[in-house]
Amino acid sequence: MLYKGTNITVTVDADGIAEFCYNAAGSVNKFDRQTLNEFDAATQAIAGDVNVKGVVVHSAKPAFIVGADITEFTTMFSATDEEMLAWIQESSGVFDRFEDLDIPTIAAINGMALGGGFEMALACDYRIAETNAIVALPEVKLGIMPGFGGTVRLPRLIGADTALEWMTTGANKKAPKALSDGALDAVVAPEQLIVAAKGMLSDAIAGKFDWRARKTEKMSPLKLGANETIMSFNTAKGMVYAKAGKHYPAPNLMVSTIEKAAGLDRTGAMALENQGFLTLAKTDAASAQIGIFLADQVVKGVGKKMAKQATKEIKLNAVLGAGIMGGGIAYQGAVKGIPSIMKDINTDALDLGLSTAAGILEKGMQRKKVTPAKMAATLNNITPTLDYNAIKDADLVIEAVVENPKVKGIVLAETETHVAADAVITSNTSTISINHLAKSLKDPSRFCGMHFFNPVHKMPLVEIIRGENTSDETIAAVVATTLRMGKTPIVVNDCPGFLVNRVLFPYFAGFSKLVLDGADFVAVDKIMEKQFGWPMGPAYLLDVVGIDTADHAAGVMADGIPERMQKLDNDPVTLMYNANRLGQKNGVGFYDHGKDKRGRPSKTPAQVAIDMIAEHAAPAQTFSPEEVIARLMIPMANESIRCLEEGIVASPAEADMALLYGIGFPPFRGGIFRYIDTMGLANFVELADKYAHLGPIYQVSDGVREMAAAGKTYFTA
Repeated sequence: MLYKGTNITVTVDADGIAEFCYNAAGSVNKFDRQTLNEFDAATQAIAGDVNVKGVVVHSAKPAFIVGADITEFTTMFSATDEEMLAWIQESSGVFDRFEDLDIPTIAAINGMALGGGFEMALACDYRIAETNAIVALPEVKLGIMPGFGGTVRLPRLIGADTALEWMTTGANKKAPKALSDGALDAVVAPEQLIVAAKGMLSDAIAGKFDWRARKTEKMSPLKLGANETIMSFNTAKGMVYAKAGKHYPAPNLMVSTIEKAAGLDRTGAMALENQGFLTLAKTDAASAQIGIFLADQVVKGVGKKMAKQATKEIKLNAVLGAGIMGGGIAYQGAVKGIPSIMKDINTDALDLGLSTAAGILEKGMQRKKVTPAKMAATLNNITPTLDYNAIKDADLVIEAVVENPKVKGIVLAETETHVAADAVITSNTSTISINHLAKSLKDPSRFCGMHFFNPVHKMPLVEIIRGENTSDETIAAVVATTLRMGKTPIVVNDCPGFLVNRVLFPYFAGFSKLVLDGADFVAVDKIMEKQFGWPMGPAYLLDVVGIDTADHAAGVMADGIPERMQKLDNDPVTLMYNANRLGQKNGVGFYDHGKDKRGRPSKTPAQVAIDMIAEHAAPAQTFSPEEVIARLMIPMANESIRCLEEGIVASPAEADMALLYGIGFPPFRGGIFRYIDTMGLANFVELADKYAHLGPIYQVSDGVREMAAAGKTYFTA
């Protein structure tokens, strides 16, 4: 044994080949401080042994190395610039020293080599992977850039254009693609990986491969002419900015860093990477995107823990109510291998439900992501029916009929008489109290809410709503099934609107009040999309949701939380509804909807809507972007805080992920609680107090005042 650490061992065979093996004490290999220290110590041990002729780097885990330990980032990133830069230089220097070994090296990649894991492979002279391996530099998804030499080595291996595509998208690359791009030297069957790696290394040791030339190539300037450099990087800048925009600094800085480093050797290029990493690590976007990653881990952990407690296996779903939503839910179960019965009271609805499922599959086939066999299997997993008797063997029923408490109550009561005593019954309601609906059932312990978001196949979130009588067994079964359906379950307690809609409707109310005070809804949409970062502004979102749906839900919220959510007089949403301007569903709302020359959805501000609002609103005036954002986001933030304080949602992490996955909260802001923390609680309270005269939705809770006074934050409290 040449070296033995907790996570790394190095052994040398009779031929002088050192096996540099990653085998962390935990479930996966990752670069934490200890592993980096062991990496450096192992490198020094190899450098000090003249008997070592070459090195094979491999993993004893199912995956090679999954990257850096993200949980250490928040501590490191809060250090001073000087401390942070010293850490980056020290860490990247470990990889440089390995690359400088005066012997050939090869990485044998199994499973995944991501981030720092792939940078480890890039520091080797050669790379070989098993056929199902995946490699990537996904740091951009965390708002940062590779920090262990990835921006230096990858462009010099595969060319600047291809390397920029890899790094600015952060996309996973399967082994055959990585081979064709030049990032790998060979791809072999899994059982041949180590033998083949040693064979290649032996050839390099014997002089059949010029491994020294490989090292030199990675340490030299990029081989680009002046015109080629200008074209390459200008094109990349335009494409990256068009996709990422101003809110995501990482991909833009990555391009400029590689451009500046193009004419430099490794030392100069690494210095630029070190500085770029530091710059990005200190941005709000990095804090937010790393926060999302960590919050996602929390949500996944909670879901898996609940699912493990499930005692009932769901073998057959039943969806009550077809149409677009019911068809989407039936599709989602069927495509994941859960047979689904789709019941309705008329054949037109069933036809619409089936065509919805078929349409999703057809689009998948057009993009070559769905095979004909997959389409057939999925559709065969959906059984349309008009007969209640068809659901008698269902293990889980998802009621998805019209959003009317009386209709839902009748359907739920009838359903209970047709299914087994241990069948789980759920309602896909978006606002109606689960406790109220549970009164329709003889056994409310087996009932909960299961709120899908439209379009079902695209939206990751399922809000699972626990009623006061819902059993733990019911929640566990529904969580487990939601995970099987490929969705992210977040469990919340019952209240009007639950979590997502409860915090969304104060945002809409803030919008309506702003418009009545003379704001132009088109200008508001533009600010909330371009400057705040929502995928849709509030007026456009209302049109997409459906003006009738929004008006009805606002009424439910007003009845449920009258102290804060009473409807406004002459609310623009109600004005639209009364004029039968329902949004996209009938082509007219705040906007007139149609299709452009390419058949894509288009929208034009509707003069009818503008004139209608003007009759009831204050004279037109211009509001600053800061005021528009404050007047819409303070109500959402306040209601989110109340949901946390009341125990509707269990943690800030779950609330952030619910809004991210349910309504597209801007990822570069990290979620509503990360947004508040970034602003600072004291600053948030001061801002909210500035607008407190506008009504109860702008008034902060005593709890947040106390936290602000104590200097606390939601993610450290």
